Amino acid sequence: MIEQVVALLKTSRSILFITGAGISAESGLPTYRGIGGLYEGKLTRHDIPIETALSGSMMRQNPELCWSYISEIEKACRGATFNRAHQIIAEFERRFERVWVLTQNVDGFHREAGSKNLVDIHGDIHTIYCTACAYTIPHADYPGLSIPPHCPACRQIMRPDVVLFGEYLKPEKIARLQEETRKGFDLIFSIGTTSVFPYISRPVIEASLQKIPTVEINPSPTEITRYISYKFTHGAVKVLSDIWERIGK
Repeated sequence: MIEQVVALLKTSRSILFITGAGISAESGLPTYRGIGGLYEGKLTRHDIPIETALSGSMMRQNPELCWSYISEIEKACRGATFNRAHQIIAEFERRFERVWVLTQNVDGFHREAGSKNLVDIHGDIHTIYCTACAYTIPHADYPGLSIPPHCPACRQIMRPDVVLFGEYLKPEKIARLQEETRKGFDLIFSIGTTSVFPYISRPVIEASLQKIPTVEINPSPTEITRYISYKFTHGAVKVLSDIWERIGK
């Protein structure tokens, strides 16, 4: 099956990679439920669901509580970095005419690995901004922050540049995704995501209906598996490394 995907790549000019928590699991990150999976299946220490603790309404009503969980998630990720799968995707961008990444992950690993054509649809936890004056810290030093952090310019509460539970996606990111999907892709990869969100599954489903080949890298069946042309159950590092090694042959 690897050889079939390699053969497709050799005739492809445009590729879309859709990624979720599974690609970063090989960097040692937990496969979060949303951005709060440290609490999978149980209530938080405040006896509320993590979806409530990490919601936009909680950020407005009780920023200290919301930030306490955001900082715990950031701490669990601290010290981790991108892996070979992220690097290979960035290398695809340099080798093929048009390559885009749509990621649900807020870890920033795709950007760190070198991907430039990136729609980080849920944001990046490393960037924080002021809710009043939009003062921004692009590479926040979380251990140095007060909880909640206050803007040095106006002293109002700052927040991470991520989509919290109950919040809408940023219109400009939706617009970019729609613009690129309208152009079409020759091949679509779905890696490490259960694809439960419509904006994550839609590109794969539409590609399948248009007879465009699709590849899924995920150990388990997902919402989109029935639309997939080629299914791999190994990890992203192994599968992408095998593909990348054969492309040059």
